[in-house]
Amino acid sequence: MRLEQLTFTRFLAAISIVAYHYGTKSFVFNNDYVSFIFNNADVCVSYFFILSGFVMMIAYGNKSVISARDYFRNRFARIYPLYFLALLMMLFLQIRINNLDVPAFFLNLFMIQSWVPGKVLTGNPPGWSLSVELIFYLVFPFVLNWLFNKFSFKKISIYIISFWILSQVVFNIFFALYGHGESESISRFLRFNPVMHLNEFLIGNLAGFFFVKKMQYKEKNYDFHILALVALIILALKFPLNLNFHNGLLAVFFIPLIFCIALNNGFITQLFKKRACVFLGEISFGIYIFQHPIYCLISAYTVNKYLHLTDPTIVFFIRFFILIIFSAVVYIYIEKPIQNKIKIKKKPVLA
Repeated sequence: MRLEQLTFTRFLAAISIVAYHYGTKSFVFNNDYVSFIFNNADVCVSYFFILSGFVMMIAYGNKSVISARDYFRNRFARIYPLYFLALLMMLFLQIRINNLDVPAFFLNLFMIQSWVPGKVLTGNPPGWSLSVELIFYLVFPFVLNWLFNKFSFKKISIYIISFWILSQVVFNIFFALYGHGESESISRFLRFNPVMHLNEFLIGNLAGFFFVKKMQYKEKNYDFHILALVALIILALKFPLNLNFHNGLLAVFFIPLIFCIALNNGFITQLFKKRACVFLGEISFGIYIFQHPIYCLISAYTVNKYLHLTDPTIVFFIRFFILIIFSAVVYIYIEKPIQNKIKIKKKPVLA
């Protein structure tokens, strides 16, 4: 099963994160009508984690057992080649300015930096989420083989929803107490440690399992529902009520949104399934993982020096356009060929 319409949502999430990181001086951060959205666009990483859990269950949920060799080889082909290339680009930059942190480089190389609060944003900072994803990939065969294939759906739902609720309560309480600069190590542990994000992946797994077993043939026009859910997400970001959404609280909206987009046969899904939109979704991983290297290589100073442009909004979009082109080229000539070469056989990839 391939749900191409979900692929494009990855692109929308990725560019929102790029704006969150590098568009702070552009008009989107200086416009009262939309600035609060981009100031909170880091929640899109939470969407990635939830969607990843959903996609993994759609791809493997009907299998009675997973072949460990094939599974891990396919997961490696999916994330590591571009992750490694982006890390090499940052290594070059750090050597060039004599700012290389050797221990941090090896933590990044083995994708374990998210376990060390003081090193989690070293190397290529967006790579922290891939370090978290690695844990998801490692636990997924056990989750599928020893949870979803052995217990009733009711029991699984109770276990996972309880874990999700507990995770949200613990995160929000401890972040309110320690997450605002009093202790950087505690703050980074709460925000970036894989244990704190496991609830997002598991709730995505549960949603995917429910979709496979109960919902995949219930297509109809959900355009209005999609727009309503997007509006609710925007309202939540505008009026957070002292809640923190960084670690999966918005799953209450993200999961229904994923369901509606997956089952929709209306205009929105037809648009998202256009070839250009699907391609943008396919290069979204490159957009995400190369954002920091590209924005370091092509600084605002460089744009001003060669193009004589200083307007923050124009500079942001020039660098953004270069990031899109670079990601597309890497996808066509590096990412896709490597995936095809490494994979033993093609697995059902959704998004």
